[in-house]
Amino acid sequence: MKIADKNTKAVDLVREALEKAKKYEEYHCFISMNESHALERAREIDEKIANGEKVGRLAGVPYALKDNYLSREGVTTAAARMLDNFPSPITATAVAKLEAEGAIMIGRTNLDAYAHGSSTENSYFGPTLNSHDTSRVAGGSSGGSAVAVALGIVPFALGSDTGGSIRQPASYNGVIGIKPTYGTVSRYGVVAMASSTDVMGCFANTIEDADLVMRIMAGKDPKDSTTLDDFWTRDLEDAKPKKKKIGIVKDFLGNGVDEEVKKTFLDYAKQAEKAGFEVEEIEMPIAKYGLAIYYIIQPAEVASNLSRYDGIRYGHRAAEITDLDSIYNKTRDEGFMPENKRRIMIGNFVLSSGFFDAYYLKAQKARTLLIKAYDEAFEKYDALLCAVAPAPAFKLGEKVNDPLQMYMEDVMSVPPSMAGLPAIAVPAGSSKSGLPIGVQLVGPRKSDQVLLNIAKSIEESK
Repeated sequence: MKIADKNTKAVDLVREALEKAKKYEEYHCFISMNESHALERAREIDEKIANGEKVGRLAGVPYALKDNYLSREGVTTAAARMLDNFPSPITATAVAKLEAEGAIMIGRTNLDAYAHGSSTENSYFGPTLNSHDTSRVAGGSSGGSAVAVALGIVPFALGSDTGGSIRQPASYNGVIGIKPTYGTVSRYGVVAMASSTDVMGCFANTIEDADLVMRIMAGKDPKDSTTLDDFWTRDLEDAKPKKKKIGIVKDFLGNGVDEEVKKTFLDYAKQAEKAGFEVEEIEMPIAKYGLAIYYIIQPAEVASNLSRYDGIRYGHRAAEITDLDSIYNKTRDEGFMPENKRRIMIGNFVLSSGFFDAYYLKAQKARTLLIKAYDEAFEKYDALLCAVAPAPAFKLGEKVNDPLQMYMEDVMSVPPSMAGLPAIAVPAGSSKSGLPIGVQLVGPRKSDQVLLNIAKSIEESK
């Protein structure tokens, strides 16, 4: 990551990033650009450096912002018609921390509307294309951010991960994606999706860059009561794995997993052994229920969080309304994408009288059992290893009309999310056709940097 100094101008770094964004415009990574503000901030940083003033750890570094993070610069749309022209009154805590260190946002990246999706095809502004094959999806929901990093437009980009929205597009595009421990980074100023699993993370091309970005964003925020005290150490090398043991989740290697994904995964496990780790297969039978648990609890939280979009307080309002019911009905019909409506309906169903105990309450009890299973595994292992998704990136349009097939893309990524665990996706190889394939390392709560160290040592052993 190039940092501005006396020899490297922030203006040059930003201009280079903006030029690359224009060069790769066909991939549709960005919803909007922040060119004038970005260049203005770059000039301010160059002036500080010229005057000998202190600058931050990310001075002049351009980055891309997933468009569900609020910032006073430009409009925050969450890739939804409902917020098509929403000027944010606040800046997200994570964004404020990065910009206090001199990072410069060059544009807002595309996503599935309200982060509901696994392909970035559910965006009101159209899909983002895969960085390695433009006929395939970028993954979701943080597809735009992953592609912006994969194409080298920016050295890092922000994403959010509720059930795999950082890890899956990271795997599909061959970059590093960090889903931190729940509560590591403040959610204040980020459009809510499912509040008990939403986490803020990032994409990068190197472990060191990802670590630095997360170190800056992490920490307690009085505006978000779920945030944890800052456990991110100042030095990555301080967080070493103690047991030197990794567990392979056998339950994620069964039917439905692409053979090339299996081979890449097993090759990575062998590389872990070469790096000095003892690797063993473990069984976690409850993991197969993770997806069912998620798609009961998450839609319930989605329905609750999206109830605020009513055409009255802010955002889109339908025309030709006649009464209060028509404001609600027409506005929400026009403002939400089909996938948003699907999750709202599922969520309201599982929370409704007569079904709450049968579905929502039972799912929460199963979630507790899932958390317990992970806790027991981590008594023996530093980390668990599994694939990120059952197959490499699929074709555009292939699954968009089949929600069950689309939801199956999350089968390996949602269990750690339901348990609030850190998980990082790292590139592990590629298919015969050149599509990236990633794996994910999952660890106990607050072991985020240990996972980075494990990934680093495996990478260095190649």
